[in-house]
Amino acid sequence: MPLTALPRLVPPMPGGRGWLGPLAVAAFGGFLRFYRLDVPQALVFDELYYAKDAYSLIRFGVERQFADGADQVFARGGTDVFRACGTVEECAAYVAHPPLGKWLIGAGEWLFGVTPFGWRCVAALAGTLSVLVLARTARRMTRSTLLGCLAGLLLALDGLHLVLSRSALLDVFLMFWVLAGFACLVADRDAARARLTEWYRTSPLHGPAPRLGARPWRLAAGVCLGAATATKWTGLLFVVAFGIMTFVWDCGARRAVGLPRPCRQAARLDWPLGLAWLGAVPAVVYVASFAGWFASAGGWGRNWDRATANGWAYFVFDSLRSLVRYQSQVFGFHQGLSSHHDYQSDPWTWPLLLRPVAFFYRSPDGTCGAASCSQEILGTGTPVIWYGGLLALIAMVVRYLRTRDWRAGAVLLAYGAGWLPWFYFALADDRTMYLFYALPAVPFMVLGLVLACGLVLGPPGAPAVRRSTGAAVVGAFTLLALVNFWWLSPVLTAVPVPYDVWLSRMLLRGWI
Repeated sequence: MPLTALPRLVPPMPGGRGWLGPLAVAAFGGFLRFYRLDVPQALVFDELYYAKDAYSLIRFGVERQFADGADQVFARGGTDVFRACGTVEECAAYVAHPPLGKWLIGAGEWLFGVTPFGWRCVAALAGTLSVLVLARTARRMTRSTLLGCLAGLLLALDGLHLVLSRSALLDVFLMFWVLAGFACLVADRDAARARLTEWYRTSPLHGPAPRLGARPWRLAAGVCLGAATATKWTGLLFVVAFGIMTFVWDCGARRAVGLPRPCRQAARLDWPLGLAWLGAVPAVVYVASFAGWFASAGGWGRNWDRATANGWAYFVFDSLRSLVRYQSQVFGFHQGLSSHHDYQSDPWTWPLLLRPVAFFYRSPDGTCGAASCSQEILGTGTPVIWYGGLLALIAMVVRYLRTRDWRAGAVLLAYGAGWLPWFYFALADDRTMYLFYALPAVPFMVLGLVLACGLVLGPPGAPAVRRSTGAAVVGAFTLLALVNFWWLSPVLTAVPVPYDVWLSRMLLRGWI
């Protein structure tokens, strides 16, 4: 490969103030997520479970059982919500998800009290930070600050992302950690290629094959993906998918500089440490998230493998065996989770937004200036973004098949990891599922949109007519997304509106 071709390995980043635009977009997204965050003054949808479990974690280190009527007491800010038990073991609560997301919700309750703002504020922060992370990641992938800011803006304007960022559920934390792990791997890709470029300039091609060092960005990705799995088990799907993705990137980088047997070299030189960073590190993070469970005698199944010996051997080996049994019980629970719910939906309907989830609904009298009012939080995406995103993903399939564009391939793999496995669960297990399970895939749908917008804009050297026409099309789409979001916003954020206004926002029968 000639030296003049080396810049293609790591294209230069755009100049200018690369943080200013993404930070401004994130500030806008943060305003949308924090404004009126304490409305409604009630537990919405699965906040019934997670907000209370989070408080139990910060108070006892483990989830405990709640007394009858605890929901009403907790929603009013009361903390006397736990069931009276003879022993701490009798009070242990069986829960189906790992604790990290609930620890994060509990951090907000510890800082701001048992209030709607307290149990929602860290979710809003995670949603805001995800806007910033996506903007910076898109900028790195496209080498365009404009497209990076567009990615952040579209994520900020997505209705499903907004609703989950304003609710104390686990999915926004899963989405954030998955996106952060992906961002770290994109940065690692650049760093590894920069090292290969330097090696190519300074070393003989027929000398020893290069090692690429400690790969700290890959280590950071392992921590983030471990945090995703410690929030919900579906994070494990992204551990596998991203591991395959970054191995393919390593092979491609070595092939690009002309090294022989690039995949064999990558497996031998890069992946002993790579398996530690993307295999062992997530496992350690997952186990560490149960620190409160290890430190307490009151966790579910904590002393299942009770031993007569005390001390270090008991704490490590018997505790780990008890944890493994607990996780096997959770696995069995998820396999049998098929109870009917009015708002459940199949994964093949998710891209079309056919059946969103009503997180909250009531008819408050006299609050909207009309005889009949509606106040709702509807967990749905912004249709312009989702339908445009579906077309963009189809374009990415064509793009990857024609050009093997690594960015299109990464977007399709990440989106598929967040969506396609649910087909198996739906067909094989008849599992109860909801539209908001698709949230971890949403940033990658937006990335696909932005890559498609980049194709519409054309390369920097394209004729002026092409660039101006492309800019007009992309600008019109962005404006349409903004108007669509604004139009839907009352039913996304529990603004009381007249019933006929609410009904006009119900675009499909399945939205009611």
